[in-house]
Amino acid sequence: MPLTAVAISDEERKEIRTAFNKMLKPLKPKLKGNDLELLNKAYEMAVNGHKFQRRKSGEPYIFHPIEVARICHEEIGLGPTAVICAILHDVVEDTEYTQKDIADNFNEKISLIVDGLTKLDGLYNDSDSPQAENLKKVLSTLVYDVRVVLIKMADRLHNMRTIGPMPIHKQLKIAAETKYIYSPLAHRLGLYQIRTEYEDICMKITNRERYNDIAKKITDTQSERDEYIKEFIKPIKKQLKKDGTTFKVAGRPKSISSIWNKIKNKNVSFEEIYDLFAVRIIIDVPPEEEKQACWKVYSLITDVYSPIPERLKDWVTTPKSNGYESLHTTVVGPEGKFVEVQIRTERMNEIAEKGFAAHWKYKNVKNVKDVYANWLDNVRDILEAPHDNAIEFIDDFKSNLFKEEVYVFTPAGDMKILPKGASALDFAFHIHTDIGYKATAIKVNNKLVPMGHVLENGDQVSVKTHKNQKPKENWLNLVTTGKAKNKIRSSMKEERRKIGELGKEDLQRKLKNMKADFEENIEMLVNHFGFTNRPDLYYAIAEEQLKLTELKKFDVVAKKLVKKEVEEETEKAVQDEAPKTRPGRFSKNDHKDMIYVNGEPASMYSFSLAQCCTPVRGDNIFGFLTLNTGLKIHRTDCPNATNMIANYGYRTLKAEWGGKGSSDFMIRLSIEGVDSGVGVISAISEVISSKMGLNMRAFNIEGEEGVFKAVVKVAVKNKDQMKLLIKSLKTIDGISTVDRIDD
Repeated sequence: MPLTAVAISDEERKEIRTAFNKMLKPLKPKLKGNDLELLNKAYEMAVNGHKFQRRKSGEPYIFHPIEVARICHEEIGLGPTAVICAILHDVVEDTEYTQKDIADNFNEKISLIVDGLTKLDGLYNDSDSPQAENLKKVLSTLVYDVRVVLIKMADRLHNMRTIGPMPIHKQLKIAAETKYIYSPLAHRLGLYQIRTEYEDICMKITNRERYNDIAKKITDTQSERDEYIKEFIKPIKKQLKKDGTTFKVAGRPKSISSIWNKIKNKNVSFEEIYDLFAVRIIIDVPPEEEKQACWKVYSLITDVYSPIPERLKDWVTTPKSNGYESLHTTVVGPEGKFVEVQIRTERMNEIAEKGFAAHWKYKNVKNVKDVYANWLDNVRDILEAPHDNAIEFIDDFKSNLFKEEVYVFTPAGDMKILPKGASALDFAFHIHTDIGYKATAIKVNNKLVPMGHVLENGDQVSVKTHKNQKPKENWLNLVTTGKAKNKIRSSMKEERRKIGELGKEDLQRKLKNMKADFEENIEMLVNHFGFTNRPDLYYAIAEEQLKLTELKKFDVVAKKLVKKEVEEETEKAVQDEAPKTRPGRFSKNDHKDMIYVNGEPASMYSFSLAQCCTPVRGDNIFGFLTLNTGLKIHRTDCPNATNMIANYGYRTLKAEWGGKGSSDFMIRLSIEGVDSGVGVISAISEVISSKMGLNMRAFNIEGEEGVFKAVVKVAVKNKDQMKLLIKSLKTIDGISTVDRIDD
């Protein structure tokens, strides 16, 4: 969001024009018709609209849309229309210009794209998540013009690159939203470079200490790595030249975030990651010769170095669902080091670098598959399905359309594409809604399987149906696709509605007999008995989960409900308007003097430390206002942080440590090593209790086949003490790793 400030100076206006001309220069060969006229018109409108606005850094805001336009063309590969829309992307939202002004001055396509880029006031006015509402609109534009989302990607990328001047609590909100939706969407659209940069910047914000540590190690080993790759590719180049292959070779390190994910997921150290770097061989051949040429290069490479068969990945024969094509192999290089080699053509490389935009360019090329057609059909299915709120929509979108895919077959041999993890029942709904509704038994490869059976590539699936079958509530646990979930939900809602009508009639009769007005009191009853809506209350009455005999003293209950409702509304207003004035409620260890929220002592809040990530003094933290348990203090790298901040950013508060403080904080450490059978428990206890003088609250250890794993719960004063403890434990003979873990 731009800041209102002083007008652009004459000197700045010259700099802005220079930036625009620089952006325009590489685009000029693609200009046709009146493209240049529209570009200049967009530039003038944007400069005039944003002339009083500046970014947090103090520079004129107009530099942002110009840079977004540059990213669209140079880094994503979009054309003049997208560049014009990028320049205008904030004009309607942040200036006096309206959507009508855009429509009057530009063509219909530009007007539609700019409208798609403009934030909405609210699709769900009662939603708990304004962010989810906006993301729903962004994702909805996929079906009518993917350029909207691609421009949004460029916009987010520049915002992330220039996020430094923003306060840390706002950085956390932006990072969470980026990691939650934009990063997987970038991956799904084949924008690998952008996805990688998103994730690296997110890690830099949420876990700067680890980011800096890995970055330093990469830098320290740079020259050694470059020299190794140089020696590694010498014999490969010799073979390729001898064969007459036209090629180029590039070496690339893994991203910092991917290295960190591997360290966490595989529980290894930086030094133990064998494929820190990869070599990419790009060949230049016509599309019809690509597959054969890639395998030929593979053969030449494996003549030089021994391959590791289980590490071979063939995305040339069957491209990834986001269009990615490449042949990957890992070989044993000099000094016994493992090196990943990626083999691809120029076309494949362009698609790998620029994703959907490049794919569109090759859409009609012979032998090139349109891998996005099926995916966009699935997007339409989810968009057309009813959702109670924007968050439910986002969850459906993430769980279905960001996954890889499996290819399965009908009994007639027709191939169907489903998200990876889809079940046999998902398949039934994918074929037709009625087949899903009436499915009674499913066979996979001629064997009867449970409806929740997870499908794998190559499975042949047949469904048996019966006219009297109806969806059951537990079916929701057996499916993963949005289509199946939505159809089951719709069916269950309709079934509940029919049953609920009987309960509603019973309630109306009861209230009439008690001479109580139905409409006047129904909402009080819904609230009093803890239901979220009327249909749920009606259903509970019909199913006798709620007995109408409980309403015998309705006139007394009604009076109480009115009073209670007023009190609850008053309390809610106080919470919404001024939560900081509420008296504090503290955890067992009193941290009120140590934590500040939005710059004020946490004692002004009802707060406690989150149990999911157990923050300790010195951790980067933030506050999150819950609905029922007050304010929770979380670490910025908490496993739940991304989901909370992305969906409920407006309930996130800035939190920081202050004062000296003397409270204890509970941490959990995972310790692994070689089980020598001699005093490992004693050695660990000695370090914790005697050497460090710390209180050990719990100790659990298991050993198997010569190795052990222990989980220890310890009370510490701060993060520095925790780090010293970890360092001390690592000095014990036989211990290989010591890591802090979350609940």
